[in-house]
Amino acid sequence: MPSFRYESLTAAGHTRQGVVAAADRGAAVRLLGGRGETPTLLEPVAVDKVASDGPVHARASGNGGVPTGAAAATIPRWRRGARPVASRSEMANLIRELATALEAGLPLMQALRTVRRQARGAAMIGILDHFITRVESGAAMHVAAREYGPPFDDLVTGMLRAADASGKTTDVLHQLADLLERSVELRREVIGATLYPMIVAGLVVISAIILVTVLVPRLIEPMAGEMTMPLPTRILMGMADFMTAQWIYCLAAIGLAVVAWRWWVRLPGNRLRLDRLKLRAPIFGQLLRDVAVSRFTRTLGTLVSAGIPIVEALRITRDTLGNTAMMQAIDQVEERVTSGSSLADPLEQSGLFPPLLIQVVNLGERSGRLESMLLHAAGAFDRQVNNSIKLFTRALPPVLIMIMASLGGFVLAAIMLPLLELQSVIQ
Repeated sequence: MPSFRYESLTAAGHTRQGVVAAADRGAAVRLLGGRGETPTLLEPVAVDKVASDGPVHARASGNGGVPTGAAAATIPRWRRGARPVASRSEMANLIRELATALEAGLPLMQALRTVRRQARGAAMIGILDHFITRVESGAAMHVAAREYGPPFDDLVTGMLRAADASGKTTDVLHQLADLLERSVELRREVIGATLYPMIVAGLVVISAIILVTVLVPRLIEPMAGEMTMPLPTRILMGMADFMTAQWIYCLAAIGLAVVAWRWWVRLPGNRLRLDRLKLRAPIFGQLLRDVAVSRFTRTLGTLVSAGIPIVEALRITRDTLGNTAMMQAIDQVEERVTSGSSLADPLEQSGLFPPLLIQVVNLGERSGRLESMLLHAAGAFDRQVNNSIKLFTRALPPVLIMIMASLGGFVLAAIMLPLLELQSVIQ
């Protein structure tokens, strides 16, 4: 009798996988339905493969309900990594178009083909072709997304799994599109806020290099034999001589420092210390914290409202924070929630989340309206992010101006002091 490898969802939302023996695909679907399971992947397997795997008929996934079956391994990692990757905004548009097509009453396959006909760019075409092929073969959308790899991260695949399991595909897809669009907007706001200060900082560095290597030597060297140079002048001339004579070594040292820094940051302990230091930085640390809290609140509320269990939602949300200190705190929260604790208590004990979020979570858990209260609170945290960005953009330019003024004052002193001494000698 033929055998079929399957992945399915139980009525409780848990993922199961294994092998069943049935006369055909339809019989396998009916067999799983009789167990109260909805198949998301069903593919025939060879008899010798089943024999080598052993009599495994069903087993729950051991990573928080996220399937890790053979479907994801059918495509080599190097091939998945070589596929074209879409941007966050392109992903949001793609999911929005697919949700609109489904909302109009089109079946999933017809909706995918409709969106495919309107697709532009190699990334969109490649993603949709992959989805059409896999869905036609019986795979669920979240399975196809996991097989494709980037840009389908844990957040997107988790939401697609919720769409497949909840029966509210259009609602969940619209929520996912909103979440991605807000993420893109937030990233643009942060980039826009830091663009001008970064330009000013770049100009400060370029000006310093020009002053030290070009202007200062021409002005001061003619006076070097006439008098003993003041200390600022000697420092500046020494820097100019060193950079002019050893510029190759300077570039090599900068490159080596960049490589060493990247290696140092990759070490988990060092990255954790650096991220904790960032959170304690004045103004900038508050901005990072507000951005992470806003993203955490909106993502968690969206996932929970889509029907994803709170523990799995925490695991998915953890990877969107972008700060290892806060990610470690969420790991501890997840452990406490898994052992039966409430969500608010470990969040408060971490000391990294604002009191407003703790209060919202506490009230949401008590009232049974956690997802709606999180989504409402996300708007308040978004406004807090905007305020933090405004504060950061207003505070950073004066700091850079002070640095530029200090550098300019030092160079001016190095130039003017020997001129004043020369004038006193002449008189």
